[in-house]
Formats: sequence, structure tokens, C-alpha cells
Amino acid sequence: MIVSGLCVVHCLATAVFVLVLSSVGEALLDPIFHEIGLVVAIGLATISIGRGIFRHGYMLPAAVGGLGLGIMAGALSLPHGSSEMMYTILGVAIVALGHDLNRRALI
Repeated sequence: MIVSGLCVVHCLATAVFVLVLSSVGEALLDPIFHEIGLVVAIGLATISIGRGIFRHGYMLPAAVGGLGLGIMAGALSLPHGSSEMMYTILGVAIVALGHDLNRRALI
């Protein structure tokens, strides 16, 4: 859930940086930056949510997390701007929900 929160911070910070420091915004808006971030998010979610499936046997957290990752991946196909940011934040929030469901199932 911490990584999901950091992703939200990144998205919001990128918007602020673009407004304030356009030279820094250029590097942060590079598509490879977002693609690498998505690969890292998929890897971490696979490990953490996958571990939960083996521990408690519930598929719902994995399905919710997968939906969120899919929305994040789909956001990469949108042009940079507010719609991309909103879909990415929505995807991150859904991944965080998947992590929370996973955590609750372990209790």
C-alpha cells in the first residue's frame, strides 16, 4: 500500500513540477519513466498479493489488484495530461484496495 501511495504522490508531484519547473517536468514525463514504474508496480503486486493467495486462498484481492494494474497500464496509452493522471490515480487506488483486502484476509 505504501508503494501505491508513493505512486499517487508521484502523479501529483509531476503535475506540480511541470507547472513550476518545466525543465524537470520534461524528464519526469518521459514515457520510459512511467513504463519502468508500472513494471515495478506489477512485480511488487504480484509478489505481495500472490503471497496472500497462497496464505489465505482468496482470489478477490488478486482480482481487484489486477484490475487496478490494468487501469494503470491502460493509462499509459493516453496522451500526457489530466486524463492520464486521473486514470493512473484511479488504478493506484484500486491496487491499494486490493492490498488492503489481502491484508484483511490474513487477519
